[in-house]
Amino acid sequence: MFDISKGADRVTGGCGKREVLFRGSDVDELHELVSTRFAPHRLDVLRGPALDGRFECAYEGSVALYELGYGAEIGVTPAESLDFYTVNIPLAGHGVVTLDGKRLSSTLSIAGPGQEVSMRWSQQTLNRILIIQREVAEQAVAVRLGEPPDSPLAFDPVLDERADEVRVWLGLAGQFAEFVDSGMAARSPLALGHFEKLLVDGLLDVQPHGLSDAAGGRGAIVIPRAVSRARDFCADHAHEPISPADMARAAGISVQSLREGFRRHLSTTPLAYLRSVRLTRVRRDLVAVAEGQAQGNVTDVALRWGFTHLGRFTGYYREAYGETPAQTLRNAHISS
Repeated sequence: MFDISKGADRVTGGCGKREVLFRGSDVDELHELVSTRFAPHRLDVLRGPALDGRFECAYEGSVALYELGYGAEIGVTPAESLDFYTVNIPLAGHGVVTLDGKRLSSTLSIAGPGQEVSMRWSQQTLNRILIIQREVAEQAVAVRLGEPPDSPLAFDPVLDERADEVRVWLGLAGQFAEFVDSGMAARSPLALGHFEKLLVDGLLDVQPHGLSDAAGGRGAIVIPRAVSRARDFCADHAHEPISPADMARAAGISVQSLREGFRRHLSTTPLAYLRSVRLTRVRRDLVAVAEGQAQGNVTDVALRWGFTHLGRFTGYYREAYGETPAQTLRNAHISS
């Protein structure tokens, strides 16, 4: 059992090509290295033979890529919440990841600033770990929104490897490892920068997060302030009986200009955008009901967010999430 509550500052920029940081059985040394590179944590060797650890840095830059295995059954408990985004990509073995006290359905997962991750890994486990600094992710989002986000992105924690786009992104992470191993990263810094950006932007597009509707697929388009004001008005007043006219008034433009701004910069209409915001709130509340954190049923939640025609509401919800509201209640309850 080992505990580092005040580890050294996390190291970045330390390897431009694959570097073996650790191979061997010294638990103290491996624990300190992982704490320094990632975050302070407690490490428990639970079962199995003597530690046979492997910790490699494939690359460290605006993103970082590592491979880590312990060669024994171990448990990891955080000493503090994260201040970066980490994507865990299992290459071998199995384990359990718990995020903010909730066990995830897969170890193929992402966690971010303010969250606490604990893990248990089998002796055979080997993970590829992608680290994205908070400022790097926020800069990518700011390019899409026209302004920095008010808070860290809250990603859906589990990546669905059955989804074609997720499989493509995972392949991209594997290609990045091959790219830096080949020596091309050192010979072509410009290509390296493009690859890093592709990984970050790709993750923002394939993995749902709190700003997906506003930021997804927007590339380098800067959203005008008037459209941003209307979007913020939606977020603040979605529980009220507002209309596009109210949105235009809050943005200080005409309804016609509002419609044109939403069409050009968000590829939607003001009314459809407001509906998407409300559907996001509906899904959040349904999951809370399923987990026993709130009371109510599908009808209660739908009416709370202004959906009075339940048939149309169910159609909108299925189109947005690929399942009915009742299925969300059932599936969220099963996963919890």
